[in-house]
Amino acid sequence: MKTKICGISDSETLKYVTRHTNSPEYIGFIVNYQKSKRFVEYHKLKELLKVDKNNSKYVAVLVKPDENILKKIKDLPFDYYQIYDCDLAELKFIKENYNRKIIVAITVKDQNDVVKYMEYNEIADIILFDSKGYEKSISFDHQLIKNLKINKELMLAGNIQIEDNIENFREIADILDISGGLETFGLKDISKINIFLKKVKQINDEA
Repeated sequence: MKTKICGISDSETLKYVTRHTNSPEYIGFIVNYQKSKRFVEYHKLKELLKVDKNNSKYVAVLVKPDENILKKIKDLPFDYYQIYDCDLAELKFIKENYNRKIIVAITVKDQNDVVKYMEYNEIADIILFDSKGYEKSISFDHQLIKNLKINKELMLAGNIQIEDNIENFREIADILDISGGLETFGLKDISKINIFLKKVKQINDEA
């Protein structure tokens, strides 16, 4: 099971995460969604991304991005664009014109939402199933995707907490995406990040 830590917004936390012995495979930054308390304004983002990513991949989290923001960030060192609320034609345009791998985010309330991934299967490098909470940490029923057999890596987000039985997620997802669960009073908490990364490493070692 791989890990993604999302919503990093300061360089000290980013340095800690990228230098961690069990650093996550993916690190996400909120690029254009200003409703999120984790949103990073462009000039700050540019500085933040100067931190060496080491073994991690940098992910731009984008909600219905327009050409203005896409052009603005095209030279930043992102490996993936994680995209919400775009149709297939928009995603194809982004992939072809900006040469990034694409994480297609499917927000889930019920089974009807889950099957939407099939529309994007050809364009997605990774399929992410998330709650409809966006900036709020809310859950959805993970059992809805438990028996999915898709030919892409499956990422899971939506109010995952470090107190959860993380091992149970192994049966559902290839990549675990966590943000609010690593915060205390709305800020990333290094001690929680450490617990989470060590916990996943232990689970992987025992598998």
